[in-house]
Amino acid sequence: MASVTLENVLKYYETTTLIGPEERKPALDHITLDVMEGETLSIVGPSGCGKSTLLKVVAGLEMPTEGRVLYNGYDVTPIQPQNRGVGMVFQDYALYPTRQGEGNLRYYFEVRQTTEQERQQRVKETAELMGMGFEMLLGRMPDTLSGGEKQRVGIARCIVRDPNVFLLDEPISNLDAKLRERTRTEIKRLLRKFQITTLYVTHDQQEAIFMGDRIAVMRAGRLEQVGTFDDLYYTPANLFVAQFIGTPPINLLTGAIDDGALVIDDAAQGTIRLALPDAVAEALPGGPVRLGVRPEGWQVAPAGAPGAPLNVGHIERLYTERAGFVYGKLAGVLISALVPLDYPEVTAVSLTPDWDLVYFFDAEGETALHVPGVPDLF
Repeated sequence: MASVTLENVLKYYETTTLIGPEERKPALDHITLDVMEGETLSIVGPSGCGKSTLLKVVAGLEMPTEGRVLYNGYDVTPIQPQNRGVGMVFQDYALYPTRQGEGNLRYYFEVRQTTEQERQQRVKETAELMGMGFEMLLGRMPDTLSGGEKQRVGIARCIVRDPNVFLLDEPISNLDAKLRERTRTEIKRLLRKFQITTLYVTHDQQEAIFMGDRIAVMRAGRLEQVGTFDDLYYTPANLFVAQFIGTPPINLLTGAIDDGALVIDDAAQGTIRLALPDAVAEALPGGPVRLGVRPEGWQVAPAGAPGAPLNVGHIERLYTERAGFVYGKLAGVLISALVPLDYPEVTAVSLTPDWDLVYFFDAEGETALHVPGVPDLF
């Protein structure tokens, strides 16, 4: 195992277009990151943000334009990828199509001309570690395997090499929902068993939460925030992180702080004035702000009660989650609020923010002015 450190990594791709150096956008923009030994770090972000490029730089498949990559404090930047002790699993499986499952596992040792006894021993040990039913896959060709089975072979092909670092690039995104859930559970089991330092790229935040000890959020080649899910959810570094993390997404309203109250102008309802607790009012500057409220951050009361009136468009009931969501528009913005599963069908409700769960952001930029913090659940 090895810790992984990126020091001020900058990565530009060569371009054939007539763009001056000052106009090029870096794929990785001065990334500094520490991944602890044995940790699984999930990496999320919108398409094109640099997630896969980050993995390639760690693996040595791409060289950074500037900066260094270190394993256990040792600079591996000039070392070829085949000599870094990295195991990589790709989205498209990338198995050797003319080799059976066992042949895919043995190839690494054949290239290095190890003894037949060592090859057999390592394949046997890995098959046992991979769990029930894996030995049945060793004698089959890749085109006879299901997507989940191919990915199990792909993971075993990495594990058999006893890697220092494990890199997974959206490894289960091609699978159907049920198989994806089963396969990610299997991958999590293996990562816990082997305690291999892992970088796990995914576009699915639920998968990122399940797989990662910590989560890194990227945008436009930059790291916006790294932390646990609770860190990102309750104490986002900025508006982008707050909007990216959470399902349904955070509700965002424009308002103003005026004399200890939040004032929201609604063309349909008129001016809505909500008194702020003293601690919140004192933490905020006066003037325009943006209010962020997650669905569970609303106190929902019958229509006519004090608060902000909301005409209900529809109620969504998620029976598997034992929860419901009320949807409607407030100040021209679509709002979602968490309600019990058996909440009655109504046409209007009254909403009041739970001020202990409310976020405030700068009206023009993305700076967080006030965040609720991680709640004390114990």
